[in-house]
Amino acid sequence: MDTLKLLKKLTAAGALSGCEDALHNDLRTILEQYGEVRTDGMKNIFCTFGQGPHFLLDAHMDEIGLIVTSITDDGFLKFSASGGVDRRFLPASEVTVLGKRRLRGVICSVPPHLRSNKEKKVNDISDLAVDIGFSKDEAEKLVEPGDRILFHHQFDELCGSKVVSNCLDDRCGVASLLLTLDRLKKIPAKITVMISAQEEVGTRGATAGAFSVDADEAICVDVSFGYSPQCSKEDCGMVSGGAMIGFSPVLDQEISRSLVKCAEKNHIPYQKEIMNGKTGTNADVITVSKSGVKCGLISIPLRYMHTPSEVIDVKDVEATADLIAAYISERAGEWNA
Repeated sequence: MDTLKLLKKLTAAGALSGCEDALHNDLRTILEQYGEVRTDGMKNIFCTFGQGPHFLLDAHMDEIGLIVTSITDDGFLKFSASGGVDRRFLPASEVTVLGKRRLRGVICSVPPHLRSNKEKKVNDISDLAVDIGFSKDEAEKLVEPGDRILFHHQFDELCGSKVVSNCLDDRCGVASLLLTLDRLKKIPAKITVMISAQEEVGTRGATAGAFSVDADEAICVDVSFGYSPQCSKEDCGMVSGGAMIGFSPVLDQEISRSLVKCAEKNHIPYQKEIMNGKTGTNADVITVSKSGVKCGLISIPLRYMHTPSEVIDVKDVEATADLIAAYISERAGEWNA
């Protein structure tokens, strides 16, 4: 499976929280090659195959976006955020409105020449609007409150093995799990992959989805902060530095340490991510599913999170897949010994 082609395919479809259907067909087509596929009422997708100790692998498919709240007398679309949108990048961003048909638009921006010093601050979302070029009468024929708004999708390759796109949080995590499946075909274990919905609005998909899976262990894959010059190295992982293995009070310490040992044994690049509480990922809810599930977390370092221009290194995605496969192979062998 070609990682670049896979990432490009996964980022091409808009899958806002609660509206993940656009991604379902592509995911089902891939997953059905490996095992039994089902969906649940939350729009999570599951693929299960194999026999032996049961491992749950999770990554979320949904992305942040906007939702139309009203149409102004001038035909502009007022909106609210769906998920943790970074307000700083919104002015002049290109968007796609999912009305009766897809409509391109741009978020209004005041020229710097017309802004006073007091106005040179981050805009409140309530002060912004989307310009789709229509009058109010024209807009109301195609758009209504409740319609969703996607940030413009544009996947590009950068220098080396880095790529840029919106929604790499967490399509790169989904890609790593799909790559993992190729590596797990002959391992004596039962695998359930959960491509979860609605993570960006409160880990809702994984809360329901994990409850339906009786797993012995779980590994969650998400993204975490990748270092750039404006950030502290203490708070970030290094893009191109390998998979980030999580250490947190809510994660199973044995799994975290075993992942480190496995990475070192198999010469897989890795780095540690130290957290002093919750992880801000689906791992937080998977661990407390039913009577509790031992869970590890692997994150892919990503720059410019929750913007339309997120940056990752493809090699970090592949390192994550290599690590998960090596870990499960080793654990399954211990279980079956």
